[in-house]
Amino acid sequence: MLPDRVLSEIQRDALQEIANMGMGEAATRLSGFLNSFIELSVPRVRVVTAADAGRTLTEMTGIAGTVTAVRQGFRSEIKGEALVICRSAALAELGALLPATYGGYPVHEGEADEPDADELVFDVANLITGACVSSILEWLGRQPVFSPPDLLANAVTLDDVFRTEMLVWDLALLVEVSFSLEFQRFRAHLVMLMDEDSIGHVSHALDELVDSL
Repeated sequence: MLPDRVLSEIQRDALQEIANMGMGEAATRLSGFLNSFIELSVPRVRVVTAADAGRTLTEMTGIAGTVTAVRQGFRSEIKGEALVICRSAALAELGALLPATYGGYPVHEGEADEPDADELVFDVANLITGACVSSILEWLGRQPVFSPPDLLANAVTLDDVFRTEMLVWDLALLVEVSFSLEFQRFRAHLVMLMDEDSIGHVSHALDELVDSL
């Protein structure tokens, strides 16, 4: 099965549109969390081989340096992983953008309970993944169950994140979108990966969705 023949143009357009709606929900939540306007890229849909995953993500995101990546698995009839990826150097910038309160409690500079970068990136990743992936799969008629998030990589290149020997799939459906903060340099990328077994279920669900409209 060739990557460019997995989904039809109509199916790709439909998936891009429902991804756009899911990203909008995630952006609304993230905007409230960080008290900042969120700018979104247009969702991009690709089918990638394991060997090309790192290179494809480098081209799509423009990230040449090291990254931090949080992974969260999801499953239903359609299963896969959601990764939230950001430049490692940007985490300190994200911490500086916190509003005056964090988690409902006042946070002051220098306090021992001020959240560290790892805690913050987990919260941001959990918020983005929960809102976006849930919305996309609900449009496809599925209710996902999420595994706990875990730190997939810290200060490594995208090629190291997607080392072929670490991947359990040969071909995957990839959906990518970036979130950036207005007037700030921080940017996070949400990447959904759905393996070969799920691609057929996605294709069928997209056909049902298009027929129902």
